[in-house]
Amino acid sequence: MTTDNRQILVLGLGNTLLTDEQVGVRVAEAVGSDPRAAALGIRALDGGTMGLTLLVEMEDAAAMVVIDAANLGGAPGTVQAFEGAEMDHFLRTRGRNPHDIGLDDMLDGLRLRGAMHERRALVGIQPERLTVGEAMTPAVAAAVAPAAEAVLALVAGWVGQL
Repeated sequence: MTTDNRQILVLGLGNTLLTDEQVGVRVAEAVGSDPRAAALGIRALDGGTMGLTLLVEMEDAAAMVVIDAANLGGAPGTVQAFEGAEMDHFLRTRGRNPHDIGLDDMLDGLRLRGAMHERRALVGIQPERLTVGEAMTPAVAAAVAPAAEAVLALVAGWVGQL
């Protein structure tokens, strides 16, 4: 468990009505159902597309891992983890619509409130298709288990450091 008894938030982002966009939610579900999650102090949450309403959940956590579909420039199903400043840099340099509220905006909200986590990470999974559909593409569906393992490994490395 974490040293201060606060949980580590594992937050899956994405829209479950869009093919590979749902991968973050599916990885968070896999982490939450893994027996190791409770021993590591993990609270897995389907963050869906809730945006700024997630700030309270983020602020209450000792540390956090966010999982989302991300353009990594790799093959569909590629999994990559970004920790701390590397996460911040990735989020600041990715392309996006200037009208949407993104994860980097939520992190800025945490900074403004003095609640930014020293231990934070983004686990990104390269999507293949982001169209309407209930099923992920095979390559991205196959990435759920390795991405969940990456999350569990990150958290295991943090436990005892919080």
